[in-house]
Amino acid sequence: MNELRIRAGQATASGHRVDLLPGVLWFILADIIVFFMIFADFMMRRAGQLAVFDQSAATLNVPLGVLNTLILMTSGLFVVFAVNAAKAGDRGTTRRWLLLSFVVGAGFAVTKGLEYSSKLGQGITMYTNDFYMYYFTLTGAHFLHFIGGMVTLAVLWFLVGRQQINGRLLNVIEAGALYWHMVDLLWIFLFPMLYLLGAR
Repeated sequence: MNELRIRAGQATASGHRVDLLPGVLWFILADIIVFFMIFADFMMRRAGQLAVFDQSAATLNVPLGVLNTLILMTSGLFVVFAVNAAKAGDRGTTRRWLLLSFVVGAGFAVTKGLEYSSKLGQGITMYTNDFYMYYFTLTGAHFLHFIGGMVTLAVLWFLVGRQQINGRLLNVIEAGALYWHMVDLLWIFLFPMLYLLGAR
């Protein structure tokens, strides 16, 4: 009887796994397609205003962009460690890696805030020229995704503290990790396109 209950529980957990991950993957795919359409539009607009785009790109803080990249990559690595710990059923280690990922990731918000403040302090807005329109639109949209990822990490940390890591919770953790990796991936394309292309 107990064995039948265990199998039923596993089947339920597996059902949640089948339902959740494909939905998250489709969301991520759709999101990436939208971003890449904007990337393509950026490149076409840049071709027609090469001097303006290059001069504007040269005003961006490349070292700060590199720091942001390292922050997101490190946070993403910690999420990988959290998923591995969750697969091993180690709740304490899972929570520690999730917390570290959140704390390191918070550095991105700080550096991005400094960067935006610097630009606005110089009177540069999305209406300055087409390059800055794309800069603020793309980095702003990415920042909203980043905030969603930070909320996800916080929720996962809370859930792991309250629940045993079963098939369903592991599925939720893996889905959250996939979303966070999407945030990383988008930045990997944004950084060279905005900061390095045409920068001096």
